[in-house]
Amino acid sequence: MARVVKVFRTLRNHWKKSTVAVCVLSYGGYWLYGKHCDSVLRTEACLVAREFGRQQIAPGEQLRKATVILNPAACGGKANNLFEKNAAPILHLAGVEITIVKTDYEGQAKKLMELMEKTDMLIVAGGDGTLQEVVTGLLRRPDQETLSNTPIGFIPLGSHNSLSPSLHLLSDNKVKDITSATLSILQGETVPLDVLQIKGEQEQPVFALMGLRWGAFRDVAATISKYWYLGPLKTKAAHWFSTLREWPLVREVSVSYLAPSLRPPDLPPQKPLRPSLLSRIARRWRNYWNPPVEEPPKVDEPEVWREQKLSTLELFIQTHNKNPVEMRINDSLMICAEPDDFTVGEFITVGNKKEEDSTVFTKTSTKLEASACRLQLPEGATGFYNIDNEEYEAMPVEIRLLPRKLRFFINAERREQLLLQMQ
Repeated sequence: MARVVKVFRTLRNHWKKSTVAVCVLSYGGYWLYGKHCDSVLRTEACLVAREFGRQQIAPGEQLRKATVILNPAACGGKANNLFEKNAAPILHLAGVEITIVKTDYEGQAKKLMELMEKTDMLIVAGGDGTLQEVVTGLLRRPDQETLSNTPIGFIPLGSHNSLSPSLHLLSDNKVKDITSATLSILQGETVPLDVLQIKGEQEQPVFALMGLRWGAFRDVAATISKYWYLGPLKTKAAHWFSTLREWPLVREVSVSYLAPSLRPPDLPPQKPLRPSLLSRIARRWRNYWNPPVEEPPKVDEPEVWREQKLSTLELFIQTHNKNPVEMRINDSLMICAEPDDFTVGEFITVGNKKEEDSTVFTKTSTKLEASACRLQLPEGATGFYNIDNEEYEAMPVEIRLLPRKLRFFINAERREQLLLQMQ
């Protein structure tokens, strides 16, 4: 008992040192516990991957081949380490023969896609920028019709991973997000995604999976990081300071658009079985004695463009990839324009919500469905677009929807969650 009293007396007499020691030990314990949890997640994922690797294949069957486009600069330069520790072991244990191609500079992924050989699957390990470059490079190829059938896996390693909520189960743990996304590739379940083709007057087309954003909220979002010293108030402060420099922040734009097209039925994932020999012979005799009537060729109707002038704080042209399993009547892109009559307080409140989810729009916003649209900016207009969170100079562009152009691997549980949201 005397020893316990002595210990407490020492702690009381040296309370400053004791406080520092408790803080250091608490942080160290929390850090070690986090490392232990990460190790457990990796072990569980590797055990699941090992079961895939133990599956038998036919004698003449080849191992599945995957080409990985890895951006080491993503996530502040940590992407390479994150991939090697959390994703690569899972792919190796599953028996996937992977070829890792690392990018060295911005824009290189587009050039690498021009040289990519045929592969069983394509895996993008990076953020929004890497994914947008890979998709653009893939769809610029002359043989893109063939290569676009290659299933694509997305491993979220970037600071912005806008497509991840549509494909994966998300959590606050980076290791869990990466291992879950890698396992969804092994499960093999895919979902078709729409793609936007964005073309300027003289530029090569750029392709996007989420959308194009232009306006005041986008401009303010690009400056938020400058106010890091304000902590949790930096988002509201950035919007308030922008109103002090200029108000109102209204943009004028002319939008021409085509009506949406009807969505054709989904094609079966597998080819139907070939009919028996007798069935094929009977069908040929039937066609010989009673030939089918040939339908006249369809005449393409001229495109009818409708024009609408918009006055808005922000314009967002987006796909429906936020919920890729949603059943829709039309194949369309969404043109969303915020109203131009926000007060300063409303501007700050809405901007704070958009920083969490840029696809959120107010109830009073203008929404149009279209299969294609053209943006005509006022003469002398300056600024930048955000195309899948990548910055491009604002200019007149034509945007066309490529419905169900690419197939991405999706987590089976996430698919069920998205289906439940529709009910």
